[in-house]
Amino acid sequence: MPREQKKRMLRNGYIWAGLILIAPALSGLAQNKSVVVEEVVARVNNDVITRSDLEHARSEMQQEAQQDCPKCTPEEINQKVAAEDKNVLRDLIDNSLLVQRGKDSGVNIETDVIKRLDDIRIQNKIPTMEELETQIDKSGVSFEDFKNNIRNQLIQQEVIRHEVGSKIMLDHARVQKYYDEHKSEFTRPEQVTLREIFVSTEGKPESDVPALRKKAEDLLQRVKNGEDFGELAKHFSDGSTAKQGGDLGRFEHGQLAPNIEQAVFVLQRLQTTDVIPTKTGFLLLQVGEHYAAGEQPEDKVENEIMDRLYNEQLRPALRTYLETLREESYVLVKPGYADTAAVPSSTIEEVSPTPDDDKKKKKSTPTPNTPVPGSKPD
Repeated sequence: MPREQKKRMLRNGYIWAGLILIAPALSGLAQNKSVVVEEVVARVNNDVITRSDLEHARSEMQQEAQQDCPKCTPEEINQKVAAEDKNVLRDLIDNSLLVQRGKDSGVNIETDVIKRLDDIRIQNKIPTMEELETQIDKSGVSFEDFKNNIRNQLIQQEVIRHEVGSKIMLDHARVQKYYDEHKSEFTRPEQVTLREIFVSTEGKPESDVPALRKKAEDLLQRVKNGEDFGELAKHFSDGSTAKQGGDLGRFEHGQLAPNIEQAVFVLQRLQTTDVIPTKTGFLLLQVGEHYAAGEQPEDKVENEIMDRLYNEQLRPALRTYLETLREESYVLVKPGYADTAAVPSSTIEEVSPTPDDDKKKKKSTPTPNTPVPGSKPD
């Protein structure tokens, strides 16, 4: 299944992958009231990034690499991680700058934070928000820290959408030009894109099966009544694709089980199958797009082209914006660590604790005449 279908970014919505996926980690907390000494590797205005933040980000990067490539060997995973390792500190600094800009701009995403928490609750089949809070606390991470990480990610998304994404303009003429220049890329065999809602019967008593089938039939009726299939998948599907709105990707003949292939290739865009019984539950499939064999017409691939053009422009535009944030900020990195996106005005070397020359002081920033700290009290 093509992974790019699972990772498509929505236009004017989500942020370039690789930046917000590495969320700032939680620093180690004391088991009692004694002071915990933590190495500070960077200071970003009034925020700090610690060695624990780096280690946690690297650990998350390792896990993401394993999820993205489950068939990769440990050596291949390590190679993928090593290729991105040099940018871990850069990404943490980027995150901090974006969150600070959002807070300074008065970005309010509290309603979205509650919605995201509720989505997590539903996807994990947790009955109440109170129970979600209890389970998170039991995992060793405080609920407030968990909630704050979600808040920071949403702030980053909103800043990028408003400050960068909204300035990327794409018109039909540009889409048409791209299509004309890349027509060969849009010559394809007959294909369908699919989304699923799966109601599992696995591990359930036989007496529950009729009710579970009725649940699937009720969800089908809700789709027929006009409700969004993807939203229903997020809230009610038991499948592993629920978080992606049931997105399965793109398929051609021969890639699906015969009974599934027969059911979906007769459907057109946004049509849905009847309830399909399987060995482990009940399945609903919706066709997102149905591509006839041959060269695809421009209107069939317009959204795909828009995504390509948007993402091509977003990457350099985002880096330029982050460079501007660095120039306007006080970013201090401890010797021995590297910010691969450092700009000349924010490159500061460790100095002895003597007063700096007034000409070297940055306006409206903390006074940089203190040596880079090696530790901080938590």
